[in-house]
This record gives sequence, structure tokens and C-alpha cells, in this order.
Amino acid sequence: MLQTLYDYFWWERLWLPVNLTWADLEDRDGRIYAKASDLYITLPLALLFLIIRYFFELYVATPLAAFLNVKEKARLRAPPNATLEHFYVTSGKQPKQVDVELLSRQSGLSGRQVERWFRRRRNQDRPSLLKKFREASWRFTFYLIAFVAGMAVIVDKPWFYDMKKVWEGYPIQSIIPSQYWYYMIELSFYMSLLFSIASDVKRKDFKEQIIHHVATIILISFSWFANYIRAGTLIMALHDSSDYLLESAKMFNYAGWKNTCNNIFIVFAIVFIITRLVILPFWMIHCTLVYPLELYPAFFGYYFFNAMMGVLQILHIFWAYLILRMAHKFITGKVVEDERSDREETESSEGEEAATGGGAKNRPLANGHLLLNNHHRKND
Repeated sequence: MLQTLYDYFWWERLWLPVNLTWADLEDRDGRIYAKASDLYITLPLALLFLIIRYFFELYVATPLAAFLNVKEKARLRAPPNATLEHFYVTSGKQPKQVDVELLSRQSGLSGRQVERWFRRRRNQDRPSLLKKFREASWRFTFYLIAFVAGMAVIVDKPWFYDMKKVWEGYPIQSIIPSQYWYYMIELSFYMSLLFSIASDVKRKDFKEQIIHHVATIILISFSWFANYIRAGTLIMALHDSSDYLLESAKMFNYAGWKNTCNNIFIVFAIVFIITRLVILPFWMIHCTLVYPLELYPAFFGYYFFNAMMGVLQILHIFWAYLILRMAHKFITGKVVEDERSDREETESSEGEEAATGGGAKNRPLANGHLLLNNHHRKND
């Protein structure tokens, strides 16, 4: 049974154009081709990335946060209460009014005290500013290095300037060591992100992030199996071109450098729109969708690869919408905050705010700081 499944999975018609077999991609005459077995190294590399990240955040990102004066406002902790804690853990973090009344009777607290306890308890679970800064620092460092390395790998290649050369001689295209390591490192990094996503800062687009990581891993792996190496390197470099800008803006946002964050955000938004909504669909997807048909009839791998590209493109449109919405708020002078992050709650409820008349001390808090006009909370 396993052998049958294995044979079906590696059936040439799934991965290669008609009249080509895996024998055509066997190493010979000094030419080396991509093999599925090459990807075995990505699992230990992904684990290595997690180890490197731990020490990077501890010995590089944390001192950098201190240097940039990243400070976390002390949060009031919810006092110990077994009844409320049990409900919080087992039933939910946002009790309904009927639940508040029941918990009030069970705990001997007033309804307002119960609501305040849950607000403090939810704030305790929100990630600290330092945790966010360290994550952004790690991703910024990788994306910047990956972008520079990726450009070094492809900038001297003829298919960087002429997209039709991506498919010249396909799939009989040998690889070079720089392409091999670029692929292995990129794939390993995204696998490490998938491994750590449960412990990383969770945002409102948590599901979209999982879909993105899975689609990226599938795309990179498939493009390696099917020898879409040239197209793959171009697509990876294109994505890295804006990611490091995003992470650097987050870092300056957490450090309170508002003007620097705003300026980087503008640059990031421009680069993101150009690369993800213009170059990717009208150059890269056009390259993978149209040019191969000039050489071979469409096959399963062709449809599968472009379907995964379509998934990524839909996610890019979703994130572009969030970016443009934040840009609009920024331009119009409205409060701009991270569209994907939950805002830290104030101590007072709406009723309490009305009773006290609002005022500066009752303004919304984000990461322990007052939200002021033009306090840009970028696409975190």
C-alpha cells in the first residue's frame, strides 16, 4: 500500500511536463539537479533557527530594546480568585452579562468588580512590548540578510532581466550551490515560523498567517521538486524586499520613535503595493502562467503551482487592504493603530468612563501608552 502511494505521489505526470521523466533530471556531466531528498536538511535547520532565535532575542534583541528605551508600563494584575480563574480558563475570557451576574453571586464581588477582574486578567495575557520588539528584531534581521543574499544570488542571472529565460531549457536546468542554500535557508526559516506560531504574538489575522506560512512552505517545496528554481528564487527575493521594512517599522514603533516609524511605514506601503500587487501578479504570475505553455502542454504541477500563487496573491490583497486603511487614517490625521493587534483595555468600563466624564486619563491605551493623534501603530 505504501509503495503504491509512493509511486502515485512521484508519478512523473504530476510533477513534470509530458514526455519527461525523473531520469532526465539525474546528475550527469557535472550538472546537478534538484532532488526531493535535498529537503531533509530543512527540518534540523528549522530547529537550529529556533535555537539561534532564542539566543538572538536574549543577547541581541533585549540589549537593543534597552538601548532604544523600549519600556513596558506596569500592568495591574488580577487578584487571585479561584472562581473567576476557573471560568476564565474553561469558559472564556469575555463573560456575557448573565455570566457576570452569576459570577458576582458566586464570588461575592460586585458586577463591576468582576468586569474589572476580567479586564486585568485579559491584559495579563497580552504579549509584552519587549516580546513584540524581540520578535520584530529577529524577523527584521533575517529578512534583511535574506533579501541581500537573494539579490546576490539572482542579480547576475539572465532571467532576472528577461523573464522568458526562466523557462529556457526547462526542466533540464542545473542548480548552483548559492541557489541550493538560498532555498534551504528560506524554507527552513518559514518552517521555524510555523513551529513557533503558537507561542508568538497572536494577532487578528492568525489564521491568515498560518495559511500564508503553509502555502509558502508548499510553494517552496513544490518548486524545488519540479525544478522551478529560477522562478522560485525570483519570487522569494520579491517577498523579502518589503518584509524587512515592515519589521523595522515595528521596532521603531515599539521604541516610541513615531516619526521614524511613520516614514518607514510610508516606504513599506509603497514597496509592498508595487511588489505584491503589481510586480507579483503582472510579472511573476504572468511568467509562471503564460510562458510555460509556450513550451509544454499544461500539466498538474503547472496548475498546482499557480493555484498556490493565487492563494498568496489573495492574502496580499487582504493585507494591502489593511495597509491602505491605516495609510488613510495616517493621512487624515486620525488615530492609527495596528489593524491586526488587540488593543490593551483600560481599567474603567464604558459606564465608569461616562461617570467620570472621560478625560485624558481615560483614553484608550495601547501597549501601556496613551493613543495620541498620529501615533502610528503600523501593520504589526
